[in-house]
Amino acid sequence: MAAVKIRPAQPEDCEDIMRMIKELAEYEKLPEQVKNTAEGLRRDGFEQSSPFFKCLVAEFGDEGRRGGGPAVVGYALSYFTYSTWKGRALYLEDLYVMPEHRGKGIGSRLLAAVAELSASLGCSHLQLAVLDWNSPAIAFYLSRGARDLSQEEGWRIFRFLPDDLKRVASGPDTSDG
Repeated sequence: MAAVKIRPAQPEDCEDIMRMIKELAEYEKLPEQVKNTAEGLRRDGFEQSSPFFKCLVAEFGDEGRRGGGPAVVGYALSYFTYSTWKGRALYLEDLYVMPEHRGKGIGSRLLAAVAELSASLGCSHLQLAVLDWNSPAIAFYLSRGARDLSQEEGWRIFRFLPDDLKRVASGPDTSDG
């Protein structure tokens, strides 16, 4: 197997990262939810004095590319969160390896690099979410020591979308009693 290098993403990687974000959304059966762009990634990750995220990429050198395929074949995108109980933490939003490059240890190397980053930044933990039907991803993370907080502690994840935010910001709903 040709050598894959794990390195911090650069602004010029944003097109490749965006391509893989769309591939991941297709796999997760949520392609219509992708609204971001390569330019949005560049702005938010590389042009801010305090970037909104950190991203690592898995890249083949020229010798590892077959048939002119992409050099960047995987990524791991994370960002800071904060636990009032434990302090700073890192949230792994995406870890993705192109299907034709899976089973070669690239995902494990990306996860190891994110774990190393989290430890070097003094984070109390690394957290992530996996769709309940994605058994390959669940097995991957569990096999590397992740804890399933939905099973262990009973946590559920909630989200407010823009219309929900407007409704909440406009004042309390008194119809519920």
